[in-house]
Amino acid sequence: MRIADIISHLEGIAPNAYQESYDNSGLLVGNANDECTGVVVSLDATEAVIEEAVAKGANLVVSHHPIIFSGLKRLNGKNYIERTVMLAIVKGVALYAIHTNLDNVDTGVNAKLAEVLGLQNTRILSPKKGWIRKLVTFVPKSHIDEVMSALFAAGAGNIGTYDECSFRNDGTGTFRGGEGSDPFVGVPGQRHEEEEFRLEVLYPFDRQSKVLNALFASHPYEEVAYDLISLENSRAETGSGMIGELESEMTTLEFLKYLKEKVGGVVRYTKPIGEKVKNIAICGGSGSFLLNDAIRQKADVFVTGDFKYHQFFDADDRIVIADIGHFESEQFTIELLYDAIREKFPTFATFKTAVKTNPILYL
Repeated sequence: MRIADIISHLEGIAPNAYQESYDNSGLLVGNANDECTGVVVSLDATEAVIEEAVAKGANLVVSHHPIIFSGLKRLNGKNYIERTVMLAIVKGVALYAIHTNLDNVDTGVNAKLAEVLGLQNTRILSPKKGWIRKLVTFVPKSHIDEVMSALFAAGAGNIGTYDECSFRNDGTGTFRGGEGSDPFVGVPGQRHEEEEFRLEVLYPFDRQSKVLNALFASHPYEEVAYDLISLENSRAETGSGMIGELESEMTTLEFLKYLKEKVGGVVRYTKPIGEKVKNIAICGGSGSFLLNDAIRQKADVFVTGDFKYHQFFDADDRIVIADIGHFESEQFTIELLYDAIREKFPTFATFKTAVKTNPILYL
């Protein structure tokens, strides 16, 4: 087992390309080709977590938050970030972070929180736009099924709960092979007409290299004609936050007590605005940027962390804000990642950290 095997599996769940532009997910310390002796899963990578990994004989820490978020100009131990990185290097422990890319998939951080809260009929609160591409290519009729099957296998043609989606129409293509060409049909130096299909398929932007490789490998032409088009369509499977329904309505205070029971800590909230609540929007971590999306989606309550004092006024009698804290809203990510690794590698040494990394304490 190599560290790269763990990374490949995790990025199959939450591709690194799905992280936000400001983020720093991925392998931060270590060599992906090294043998992996064990994994410790945590929300944060701290000195205590590194020591825990060493004690368990594990040389990989998979955390949600990246310990290196902005550039490091020197390593001399002046703060906890530098000390943690230095300790990981000295002890031979690799550090891997899976942060906003895990936030941005519909099986990630928010799906886990929704599961804990018992939400049903969940969907992404703010789907991402611009993450879909369209491939248009031209295929001779003799090879249309072969090319389509290859593109589907590479991840093209998925729309929501449907797969193998495409559009094609027939027409006539022309070409003339130049000196040194070896055309699949026709004769070099003579214009050739061929009955072809115009084939269109959609794919997520992170699959582009696989889709193009599949196209080139399956297409019979020496030179393949194709167009790549960026779309502004939103993708329902990726985006920020999540919204769902409680199994049955509750009063606002009943829900807030239920929420605290499920997540612990302290719940800071704005005044109730209705007798009952059922539609609940959530965002693990810092989610204030999604408040207007939650209001637009008719949520009764928006559950997240890190709201500032003046931001609570923005509820403006349109929604109840329930701030449960950053750590509390993401704590279940440890279980999510642990289960994901164990499902793929059931006999591998995988551990949930016993270190509570929340820097905030409550009386």
